[in-house]
Amino acid sequence: MNKIYVPVDNSDYSDASINLAVEFAKKFDSQLVGSHVYAAKMHDVRFKQMEYTLPEEYQDEVELEKQRRIHDTLITMGLQLISDSYLEVMKHKCEKFDIPFEPKMPEGKHYIKLVEDIQESDYDLVIMGALGMGAVKDSLIGGVCERVVRRITTDTLIVRNLEPIEEQSGNILVGIDGSPESFSGLKTAISLGQKFNRQVEAVGVYDPYLHYIVFNSVVNVLTERAARTFKFKEQEQLHEEVIDTGLAKIYQSHLEVARSIAKEEHDYQLKITLLDGKAYEKIIQYTRKTQPWLLVLGRIGVHSEQDTDIGSTAENLLRLAPCNVLLSSQRYFPQIDVKAEETLVWTQEAMDRMEKAPPLVRGIAKTAVHRFAIERGHSVITESVIDMAMEAIMPQRASEKLTRVAKEIAEQKVLESDAVQTYICGECGYAAHNQQPVQCPVCSSPPERFQMVDKNSLEHIAIDEGGTAEEETFDGIRLQWSDQAKKALRTVPRGYMRRNVKARIEKSARSQKINTITNAFATQIIDDSMGEAAAVREDAPELRAMQPKTAAHKASANADIESTLRWTEDAVERLNIVPEGFMRKITQTRIEQRAQEADITEVTLDFAARVIEDGRSLANEVLGEYYQNSNSGDSEP
Repeated sequence: MNKIYVPVDNSDYSDASINLAVEFAKKFDSQLVGSHVYAAKMHDVRFKQMEYTLPEEYQDEVELEKQRRIHDTLITMGLQLISDSYLEVMKHKCEKFDIPFEPKMPEGKHYIKLVEDIQESDYDLVIMGALGMGAVKDSLIGGVCERVVRRITTDTLIVRNLEPIEEQSGNILVGIDGSPESFSGLKTAISLGQKFNRQVEAVGVYDPYLHYIVFNSVVNVLTERAARTFKFKEQEQLHEEVIDTGLAKIYQSHLEVARSIAKEEHDYQLKITLLDGKAYEKIIQYTRKTQPWLLVLGRIGVHSEQDTDIGSTAENLLRLAPCNVLLSSQRYFPQIDVKAEETLVWTQEAMDRMEKAPPLVRGIAKTAVHRFAIERGHSVITESVIDMAMEAIMPQRASEKLTRVAKEIAEQKVLESDAVQTYICGECGYAAHNQQPVQCPVCSSPPERFQMVDKNSLEHIAIDEGGTAEEETFDGIRLQWSDQAKKALRTVPRGYMRRNVKARIEKSARSQKINTITNAFATQIIDDSMGEAAAVREDAPELRAMQPKTAAHKASANADIESTLRWTEDAVERLNIVPEGFMRKITQTRIEQRAQEADITEVTLDFAARVIEDGRSLANEVLGEYYQNSNSGDSEP
């Protein structure tokens, strides 16, 4: 980073930008350029518009011209002095550390002059505040900042953290979606992590829910003929059995490539995390959970056209992320992809085959085929190589077999299978059935990261939650909802939001081969979907309010819980011994239900431990009955 550009305006965010730029310059031996744009001509226009309000003695033409010259001189000189004063602050900070500094004071419209300067110069990085002097309470991003970001192609760091640099904590989080911009952002993130001694983590997000929500929303408006043509039931089951796992593997491969770049090119051990859901939503939730110092994103994503000013995920996170955000505009192609482009030859049949893929996924599919071919030593990509690559991504499902597979899956009764136990990966959400995997096939997590969910136990829980009611999905699958799960769903605002959340609950249950939706299962997805705006339910207070507190917060441990129940610190600590996620939610819900039944307003350690032990005994009893019936040959499918 040889030259860093910093727009200043004397706001708090401007001061934070200067301080951060100075730290960057100290680490990278950079030159800093400070710029303040002043708008003298705008004031001149305003003065002329107000001339008719001047006293009568000033209405003479000669006198008016005189007043205009005086006003122009004073305004121009005054604004120049103000600009110079702003830049003096930055100049003195640079002199303190012997940092080369160049001041600029262009006259004109703020964002226009900034954009012109950035486009005409060779800056390596722009650092500017998210907000300026015009910020108010509900401001998310300033008008000048947003206009500049949309019009430049230089890497840009948007500053939100106003704390002194020495008090700022947190690591660096970088979003990876397979785009050259995201890989370039990764390299920048690693460089910053090494210079500032901060851990770097790469996160990827794939969305297995979108198609289900779309199918669910359009199925009721199609004609009978259109419904037969689209075959939504077959398509949805095809997604659940084949495509969802394929998507997870593709995005996991992006993360593995990122890990290889970090290791081979930077000698850096990169932490990687795969999430499922809508990209910006899951990343914003992850930033709120992990509180990073910096979030690094590609300016545009893997599905964007090159002339797009900013991708939708980057745009949303630029507004909503609670941390500094760096948008990477440069492009970097991993060596495996560069090598593939340079050394691999496609047969005409293979090229024709790839052209038949939908434009939205063509780029991802081509990258997947390239990586597969390189890893296995192929120099020519034929249709058979494409088939093998698709087999690796979607086991036993080559593309020309999809029609036959759809018919086969349509004949299966997925939720009526013999699977009683489901093992869910705590990292990526992959679901295995009846046998705990020794390793997750998607994210390679070890067996201890899997949580076991038992169908029979869920049915017992649903009975405790007021019984169940059967509902049919858009494609004819029947799911059981407990009464409390339905009540929890009704806390979501009516309309498209509730429909989408319900669709995500259904989709998650189907993916995990669970046909009974309990309150804990539903509330976990509702909370994830609603984020911080999730309603607080009487029967399931937010788990975040019950996490163990530091000594400074113990006095107000229950102050944040909007519930009739109180939890002692010992009880909270006992609850947190239960594996985080689905099982902890179930346990929490059961404890609170028992407390309400017993008219108990405070959950103590003894009470929590007793309920947990009762639940464990019930699970053992259910499993014992199941295995006994299985061994005697009387088990039901």
